[in-house]
Amino acid sequence: MSSPAGAQPAGQQVIDISSLDIAQLGEIKKQLEDELNHLTNSFAKLKQAQSKFKACVDNVKEVKAENANKSILVPLTNSLYVPGKLVDTEHVIVDVGTGYFVKKTRPQAQTYYQSKIEYLQTNIEKLEEAINRKRENVSTVVGVLRQKVAQAASSAGPSAKKS
Repeated sequence: MSSPAGAQPAGQQVIDISSLDIAQLGEIKKQLEDELNHLTNSFAKLKQAQSKFKACVDNVKEVKAENANKSILVPLTNSLYVPGKLVDTEHVIVDVGTGYFVKKTRPQAQTYYQSKIEYLQTNIEKLEEAINRKRENVSTVVGVLRQKVAQAASSAGPSAKKS
């Protein structure tokens, strides 16, 4: 948990966890596990968003000139579709967030979605590093906690035999 001087993030201090008591180590372990759960949930959400953008790229690729004026089902939500006709095969409507939609050419839409995928991949990689560091911290704290519990048990053992 301790790191070389200057290696810790700004605003954080290095604590020698071996100097903490069992209750403090338990609290640190709980806090680290909560943070790890939050990071893991965020990781899953980013992967899910990335999958949706990949599906958007695939959907844009499906818009072809030979499908012009054919009946299609237009998705309004994940489970609600309405009938429609594909009139303009050169342009698509792109959801850019918070209820805003922009008309783009198919190549522009693919580029837009691909940039989102790459941006999320960068964040996923950073988050994965943070998750790995947090796991290492948890295992370090658990190791020290086990040592402290074992020491407490061994020092309580002889005194329990005397009484």
